[in-house]
Amino acid sequence: MNDPIGDMLTRIRNGQMRAKSTVHTPASKLRGWVLDVLADEGYIRGYEKTTDERGHPAFEISLKYYDGTPVIRELKRVSKPGRRVYMSVKDIPQVRQGLGVSIVSTPRGVMSDANARAANVGGEVLCTIF
Repeated sequence: MNDPIGDMLTRIRNGQMRAKSTVHTPASKLRGWVLDVLADEGYIRGYEKTTDERGHPAFEISLKYYDGTPVIRELKRVSKPGRRVYMSVKDIPQVRQGLGVSIVSTPRGVMSDANARAANVGGEVLCTIF
C-alpha cells in the first residue's frame, strides 16, 4: 500500500456512505495520531486497537452521526505520496473560514491547524475535514 493515510480516509468515507457504525483499518503510529486528532475535534466517537483475522494489529473506528447524517461532510487528502505539501505556520489554510480542520504533521507531532498556529509550527498538511 502506497498511501496508508489516504486508505484510512477512504475507508471512513465509504463507511459513512453505507451508514456503518464502525470501520476497520490496519494499525500504525501515524494513523493513530491522525485518529487522535479526529477524536479530539469531535469528528469520530473514538477508536480501539484490535487485531484482524490474520492476527495483525488494526483499529476499529467508531463513526459519528447526527440525526442520521454523518458528522464528517468532506474529507480530503492534501499531501499525497506523489506530491507532498509543506506549509509554514502563516500559510496553513483555514477550512471553510475556520469551521473545518486541517491536520498537520509537525516536528512537535500531528495536530490540528489551530494547535499548530498556537504552537507556531508548520509542517506537512495531511488532510482537511469539514
